[in-house]
Amino acid sequence: MKLHPMISALRKHKAGVVLIALQIALTLAIVCNAIFIIGQRIDRVNRPTGLDEGNLFLVTQQWVGAPSADTPDGVAKLDAMQKEDLAALRNLPGVASVTPTNSIPLLNSSWNGAVSTKPNTNFTDKGSNVRTTYYFTDENALSTFGLRLVAGRNFTTTDVQNHGFRDQFTDPVVIVTQALADKLFPQGGAVGKAIYVDGSGSPTTIVGVVARLQVPGSGTWTNNFAWNSTMVPVRLDANFSRYAVRTRPGQLDATMRAAAPTLYKVNPLRVLDDDSVTSFGDIRAKAYRADVGMAILMGVICLVLLSVTAAGIVGLTSFWVGQRHRQIGVRRALGARKVDILHYFQVENLLIAGSGAVIGIAMAVCLNLALMRYYEMDRLPVVYTLIGVVAVLVLGQCAVFVPARRASNVPPVTATRAA
Repeated sequence: MKLHPMISALRKHKAGVVLIALQIALTLAIVCNAIFIIGQRIDRVNRPTGLDEGNLFLVTQQWVGAPSADTPDGVAKLDAMQKEDLAALRNLPGVASVTPTNSIPLLNSSWNGAVSTKPNTNFTDKGSNVRTTYYFTDENALSTFGLRLVAGRNFTTTDVQNHGFRDQFTDPVVIVTQALADKLFPQGGAVGKAIYVDGSGSPTTIVGVVARLQVPGSGTWTNNFAWNSTMVPVRLDANFSRYAVRTRPGQLDATMRAAAPTLYKVNPLRVLDDDSVTSFGDIRAKAYRADVGMAILMGVICLVLLSVTAAGIVGLTSFWVGQRHRQIGVRRALGARKVDILHYFQVENLLIAGSGAVIGIAMAVCLNLALMRYYEMDRLPVVYTLIGVVAVLVLGQCAVFVPARRASNVPPVTATRAA
């Protein structure tokens, strides 16, 4: 099959060819970037937190008329109140472990800072500091969160301190994640090494390393330190507190229902609303609601664009078939087979779609550069562009098949009819 007659025929329908080619180019540019966004959102939603999530829930409560955390006596009273709550929750049927905590992965409430292997570093010195999130908790954190210790030891009861929420204090020992340990000590052997927290001149010793613990933030701003977590053996005392509770298998719902009444029996002067007791499954769903919504929106946009493009190809090809009835009949009369006519329209569509795809690649790259500049999006990988090209070419062939088959069924007798 020669391309020259086909190109000559397309020149007679320049407007239609240009419109379809541009439609394919625009579809390719948007679909490539949309699929890339969908992939990024899916990757973020599926990021492992490091927790054993199935039987975990969080209690967030606030005392009414609580002592001030600005005085030593007030801090001592607040700590005693927190210990009473922890003991009451541990005695609930179905509870496996409880730990106080300032936050939990995906809660979007975090205490962030930086650690360094050098003392007295400038907090803004990115060359010396590694960004991290702090989890203030106790010796029960590993069992409650279901974290896997890969080196060193867990906290002991003697490691755990208590401080007022706004007090300045040093951290004699910490447990860090493997990701943070690798950044601080690329050669390995982080356990027993000294680090310096938030530009401090006092050393803090790493006593343990856990495989993974995601930071509380779920937005794109956490991508560069998503697993750089530091666990500090400190109970923070304030007029509010958070408790992570791990239940035995199958006891999650019953234990969550019993948590609030149990805490009210310990001290009724507190606030526990409908959102105070939350399963980790609900925390995860809430944290990634925007990402899931964006992925669905991008998917709908891709579907609409592909459908409109396919409809345009079908409509234009059907129009051309109607205009070329006599020409097709002549070719059939001269010996062209049905499959030859079918292939003619398929190759013709491939030329148009291929031209649109070339333009679309350039448009996809330009659109990605704009998104990188204004929305901090990552660079579009080549594989997504190639997938988009294959998709629009296959779409074009599928869309043109029905009108092309209709054209192949035009009988040779059509050549004898008047134009």
